[in-house]
Amino acid sequence: MTQKIPIGKLAMLVASLTPEELEPFADQLNDVDYCQGKSGSMNMQKVISAVETSAKRNEIISDELYRETHALYHAILEALEGVMRGQMAAGDMMRTVGLRFAVVRGSPYEKLDEGEWLAVAFYGTIGAPVKGLEHETFGLGINHIG
Repeated sequence: MTQKIPIGKLAMLVASLTPEELEPFADQLNDVDYCQGKSGSMNMQKVISAVETSAKRNEIISDELYRETHALYHAILEALEGVMRGQMAAGDMMRTVGLRFAVVRGSPYEKLDEGEWLAVAFYGTIGAPVKGLEHETFGLGINHIG
């Protein structure tokens, strides 16, 4: 039996690997709900909106339950803190991001009473808004639902 991969690690893999590179993890990904997407902007509101929209469209969270949107929002902010190195601003500081993201929903604990959690991961680039002047970045946020 294969050991269960934690949802945070799965989110990091989905955000950073190609579909071909993800093939060895297909069984693990079948045990969770997830989606992925891309967002590039100097505006962090656009990045947050892209993740939220993707999670709702792919039915990772319900748009009728505030607690799910709230949990996702906090996971996104935590992940962006990693991407932004604690300074939650892009355009205001003359920097831009080009990110791939993943949202993973699952039960990370053996005791199912612990409930479901969301993991959000970003992988991509951050830097001056000049092509070639960016560098890699990564961020991960995890939050419980409800």
